[in-house]
Formats: sequence, structure tokens, C-alpha cells
Amino acid sequence: MMSESPLQLPSPSDWLSCVLADFDRFLLDHAAAEKKAAGMALSMLSHYPDRPRLVTEMSELAVEEMVHFREVIKIIQGRNLQLAADEKDPYVNEIRSWIRQGTDVYFLDRLLTGAVIEARGAERIGLVADALAEGKIKNFYRSLARSEARHFELFLDLASEYFSEPLVTERWQELLSAESDCMQRLPIRAALH
Repeated sequence: MMSESPLQLPSPSDWLSCVLADFDRFLLDHAAAEKKAAGMALSMLSHYPDRPRLVTEMSELAVEEMVHFREVIKIIQGRNLQLAADEKDPYVNEIRSWIRQGTDVYFLDRLLTGAVIEARGAERIGLVADALAEGKIKNFYRSLARSEARHFELFLDLASEYFSEPLVTERWQELLSAESDCMQRLPIRAALH
């Protein structure tokens, strides 16, 4: 059973139409997003080696994201597509621009922006899964949506372990509100974010 999305604004139906109209482009972007997510998890455990639970969770997350990357690569290669150089993701770049400076707030914001990005990914992957025709790709995206929902919960749980609940809740709500505004401004693309 998937967690309920914490997002304040659902993805527009135009986004799903755009993805389905250019699914090959979406797949290429999705592969890049999984690879970047693995890199982010490795970065987190490298920057906070003194936090044993975070190191364990981020190492497991990095492996899981690379497994997802490998599975998307199989789909891509099955469609005779080839990976291209990674492109900058305007959504992720904007979300990351909200990370504040300062040791504690930087750490909190890294966790919570990770949760926001994973929550949007879970929502969108679920939409793709629901829209695809029955078959292996649909089954993969169904499974992936459940996994992504666990990821956003993991980041929230880690934030609650290291910071007070009122602090986490206040900043989480600020970021969700900012993410809603961001979603209304960014152009619709055949991309995960």
C-alpha cells in the first residue's frame, strides 16, 4: 500500500500527456534521475560519516537507486535507445536552491528537500504506472512508485531523528508550499520532474 502524498499540488494532467507522447525522452530522463539520486545518497553518507543510521540508510538507498537505474536502462536498450549526457533538471535545481547555509539548517534542508523530490517522483511514477498498458513496464513502474514513496518517508524519518519535531514540521510545510509554487511556474516536459 502506498503512502498518501504530502504534496500540496498534484501534477497537471498535461504533464502525463506530455510524457506519454514522448515516452522515450521520459525514459532517458528517468534513467538520469535514478543515477543522480544514487549519487545524492552517496554524497549524504560521505558528508555525515558520524551518523551511523544515516550511513546505513543512504548506502542502501544508493544501491536501490542504482538497481532502478539498471532496470530503466534495460527498458531503454530494449527500445534501441542510447543514453545521452545528463541535462540539468530545472525542478531539482530550484528545490536545491532552497537549502540554507549553516551546519544544522543545511543538514535539515538536505534531508527535507530530498523528501520533497522523492515525494514528487513517487507521485509521478505512480501516474505513469496507472497510465501504461498492462505488461512488464507497467509492473516495473507500479513497483517503483511504492519504492519512491518509502524514500520520501525515509528522509522525513531521518530528519525527525536528528531534529525536533516542531522544527521539522515547520520547515517541511515551508518547503511543500514552495514546491507547489515551483510546480506552477516550471514548464511541462517529458521528464520525471
